[in-house]
Amino acid sequence: MHKRHGLRAAALTTTTVLLSALTAGCGGLSVGGGPTDPALDWKNCPAPSAAEGDGASPSAAPGGGKWQCATVKAPLDWSKPQGDTIDIALIRAKATGPGKRIGPLLFNFGGPGGSGVTTLPALAQDYTKLRTRYDLVSFDPRGVGRSTGVKCKTDPQLDQYFQQDAVPQTAAQRATFVNNTKQFNATCEKNSGRILPHVRTTDAARDMDLIRQALGDSRLHYFGISYGTELGGVYAHLFPKHVGRAVFDAVVDPTQTPEQTSLGQARGFQLALDNFAKNCASKGTKCPIGSDAQDVENRVAALLKKLDTNPIPGIFPRRLTRTAATNGIAQALYSKELWAPLIEGLQRAYTGNGEILMLLSDAMNGRSINGKYSNLAAANAAINCADQKQRYTPSFVEQKLPEFRAASPVFGDFLAWGMLSCTQWAVPGAAAHADVSAPGSAPILVVGNTGDPATPYRGARRMVDALGKGVGVELTWHGQGHGAYDSKDPCVQSAVNSYLLDGKVPPTGKVCA
Repeated sequence: MHKRHGLRAAALTTTTVLLSALTAGCGGLSVGGGPTDPALDWKNCPAPSAAEGDGASPSAAPGGGKWQCATVKAPLDWSKPQGDTIDIALIRAKATGPGKRIGPLLFNFGGPGGSGVTTLPALAQDYTKLRTRYDLVSFDPRGVGRSTGVKCKTDPQLDQYFQQDAVPQTAAQRATFVNNTKQFNATCEKNSGRILPHVRTTDAARDMDLIRQALGDSRLHYFGISYGTELGGVYAHLFPKHVGRAVFDAVVDPTQTPEQTSLGQARGFQLALDNFAKNCASKGTKCPIGSDAQDVENRVAALLKKLDTNPIPGIFPRRLTRTAATNGIAQALYSKELWAPLIEGLQRAYTGNGEILMLLSDAMNGRSINGKYSNLAAANAAINCADQKQRYTPSFVEQKLPEFRAASPVFGDFLAWGMLSCTQWAVPGAAAHADVSAPGSAPILVVGNTGDPATPYRGARRMVDALGKGVGVELTWHGQGHGAYDSKDPCVQSAVNSYLLDGKVPPTGKVCA
């Protein structure tokens, strides 16, 4: 599990990956002085690059029309706007009507490190109503995908890296884990040292204002999901008068340190596992992985303990380790749609077949079924480490392990040791946490989900408070999984659509049960 807030798309597209893989038989994510009014040359989209996740060119957009792609030039270093430039890749589908076109609606789906250019076509069906009056637009942030990207390890090296034990128990295992992290970070510096100092969220927010200018809008209409809420909050802080209608879904807590975020995720994923176990157990004898909720969780814990010393076959030649299984289980908890594949994956793992849990883990890591990796892991590390000032030590992690284990017997160790990912990074981090205060901004609808594992619910209220009085408008959904709008809950979608399409702000504190 990357030190990330989550990529909603990964959870949804995993379902497709699993179904196709199983069918195939493998189982038997404006600053003045910069470029002025940059012109966009929209063309038919090419197939996704390897860094974006590979695959075929996007098919016809739902509701008709074609996907179009373009590139905008942005300064490598926003403090030197006339200096070297980098590419920022864009994708759009024009508004379909009926109704008067409002303008472009820019999406960021999270990560950090997720490709918007590949994610938007995958999820566009969910935004058909919004497309009646908006052009749907997304982008690969700097460092990501088809934009000038961060490169670290090769595909075979990543296969080996993700086979490592990320929950070290002995001094020797801990030394190996620390050394592997050091080597990963050194490879990123060797292959991408030029861009690493310039992938902070503040840089991406300035790129968004450049995109706003390129799209020809005086205000930016925006839909941010997961990490996209942090990016949107930073944009609102830097450019409050440029904010149009904006929605934040699956909300990052902008007040937390990386340690607090990781501990919150430990609690969040444990809650999601509890809810998954209760849901299965409520089906009685139709739950094949436990007699009651506690039995479901006990069997999961026993499986992970066994895999720690005895990995089972995953996807040849790789084996399902404790780390990969934990990663796969976490991936499935991002979406209730993946609970059924998780049940089947656990069933098979209990009989020595780790293929489904490995597929889930691969989705979390940005690995396609053909063995190619997107640059999700590299970009995720680069953006997080450029943003976050804190650098933790192994002794600090060991001191915190009891607290993390109390928060989650399953995910605690995993998330605690993940705090070391930036410890020997080449670039110093920018701040203790993001500044999202946005006095003077238009209202921003902030949607929190009480069952969200990756961005726990309390982050929504803290985002509202941090945005400032009269800016954040809180909407609560009592649901499961990561995010709310894509759950298709009619109450949530009605509130969001009413704001984005008609400008009707719901009463703050509105609850969708």
